[in-house]
Amino acid sequence: MFQLGKTIVSEDIIEKEFVCNLGACKGACCIEGEAGAPVTKEEVGILKDIYPKVKPYLRPGGIKVIEKLGTHIITDLSELETPLVNGKECAYITISENGKAGCGIENAYNDGKIGYKKPISCHLYPVRVHDYSEFAAVNYHKWPICNDACTLGKELKVPVYKFVKEALIRKFGENWYLELEKIAADYQD
Repeated sequence: MFQLGKTIVSEDIIEKEFVCNLGACKGACCIEGEAGAPVTKEEVGILKDIYPKVKPYLRPGGIKVIEKLGTHIITDLSELETPLVNGKECAYITISENGKAGCGIENAYNDGKIGYKKPISCHLYPVRVHDYSEFAAVNYHKWPICNDACTLGKELKVPVYKFVKEALIRKFGENWYLELEKIAADYQD
């Protein structure tokens, strides 16, 4: 672990390699698991505002759940998440003709309908950020459904922090990322 500004960062984001391999996993991270995608307090308002423009991209089951539970839920542990359909897939997923899961929010963004790409937790994956009162912990999350992404990352020699560069800049800013690059360069020497 090392400190970077008000973050404590795991060396794993420098050492481990990762590139999403949607051809292999078909977006399983949006379907598997026991919880929805974490959302921030700021994102709660954004999700409510953009929902009318995202709704046309969503599947009927997702729309039904969102209209019943809301654009986000609060868990028993008071955490904010996207709602799930039948306790499995994220309510915001789309499924392409070739069976790959995608994100209705990101599809609306890519089509220029909204200016918000997707929840930062999704954009950052496989990096997970846990905010504490004085700092944020920045960690690599290893999940067996992403083994093909780890293999592809190794083949392409792409460290986790480079794979999620855009998301890290979105979360922490350009200067933070530039400092991370310096640390990574020193670390590899």
